[in-house]
Amino acid sequence: MFGLSLGHLVILAFVVLLFGHRRLPELGHALGKGVGAFKRGLEGKDTDEEDPPKNLPHL
Repeated sequence: MFGLSLGHLVILAFVVLLFGHRRLPELGHALGKGVGAFKRGLEGKDTDEEDPPKNLPHL
C-alpha cells in the first residue's frame, strides 16, 4: 500500500494520535523549513549572517 510497511503505518498512527490531525500541516511545514535550513547550512549558504556593507571605502 503506497510503499508503506506495517512499521511505517504504526509510526504514522502514533504521530497522528500524539499531535492531532489539525496540527500535522503545521508540523510538516516546520519540519520542511528545518530541513531546508539544515541543507543551506551544510552548503555554506547561511542567510542569518549579514553581508558586509558594499559602500565602505577600501583601506
